[in-house]
Amino acid sequence: MGGVRQQLMAAVLVAVALMATAAEGYITQKTWGAIRRANRAGPFVGLVVPNTYEMVPVLESPSFVASKSIPNMDIQGRRFRFGTIEGQSVVMVMTGLSMLNAGLTTQMLLSLFRVKGIVHWGIAGNANEDLQIGDVTIPEYWAHVSLWNWQRFGDGKDNELPLEAAGDYTREYGFLNFSDYTVGQSNPALSANQLNSIWYQPEEIFPKSGEPEERQHAFWVPASKRYYALAAKLEGMELPACVNATTCLPRAPRVTRVSKGCSANVFLDNAEYRQFLRKQFECTPVEMESAAVALVAHTQGVPFLTIRSLSDLAGGGSALGNEASTFIDIAAKNAVEVMLKFVPLLGKGGDEMEDGAAADM
Repeated sequence: MGGVRQQLMAAVLVAVALMATAAEGYITQKTWGAIRRANRAGPFVGLVVPNTYEMVPVLESPSFVASKSIPNMDIQGRRFRFGTIEGQSVVMVMTGLSMLNAGLTTQMLLSLFRVKGIVHWGIAGNANEDLQIGDVTIPEYWAHVSLWNWQRFGDGKDNELPLEAAGDYTREYGFLNFSDYTVGQSNPALSANQLNSIWYQPEEIFPKSGEPEERQHAFWVPASKRYYALAAKLEGMELPACVNATTCLPRAPRVTRVSKGCSANVFLDNAEYRQFLRKQFECTPVEMESAAVALVAHTQGVPFLTIRSLSDLAGGGSALGNEASTFIDIAAKNAVEVMLKFVPLLGKGGDEMEDGAAADM
């Protein structure tokens, strides 16, 4: 009898443990109540920032005034901070590094809070040699450039990709052939590389405005037309040029709207790949989060804009190493200064709807 009781008790304990594990991702009624109270101060401009060094300057700025009633709310590993920037209600959240973190956090923000638009900022590598470290770029389009179809050795550009006929993959956006980068071999016939080629692919998306489970594709995702137009007002901003008394940039940084930015789960410190991305896709900032924010905002029909300050010439510049560690602080602060000037331009109106469509450019 005692053995049966012990077995029953063990079964109950296992069941309780499983229930506790399953409930960890569930938002409690208490938290939902707090979310509803917070949303009374909305609609908000959602502020999405990758890392602490890009967020702390906001918290230290007199332009950001934390909410007295609900300064912050912790939900499933994310801290949502509430306040105002020159009277504009905002909710700010840090994503962490990478496309996955950025996409997940942006979706949480839009699912939980009444957000009328998203402003994302941070630092980035530079693929455009016409610009310099410290310049602040505002791209019109973003693409995720680490979704590939990796072609088998022996196939070439005229060979159909696996599942291409079914619409799963495409050769529309171009490829990178590894043999083109073989060192010391100018004869293509002798420089074949078993890694062959990667073909760049658009994302599968399921927009809020579409039919569930009916996929669409997006490669270039546009920023809000209105937000992008408003950003033109920032192009004359004065920004600091010196890290300290002995380390200064060749000229004062500029705010400039650019055509395209590219994101991938890659820290890019390679000159050849930087030049490839510039030639193939006309990228200026290259980094690890913005396209994920763009894709989520676009899918949910929420306008967005990304502000990225250039911290290094990806794979170039100093022969001694990457410059990001030297200029990261000034780049981050410049991005913050531009963001703090942009947010008040949005006005204090109600909810907005996305005004752009993903492009197959």
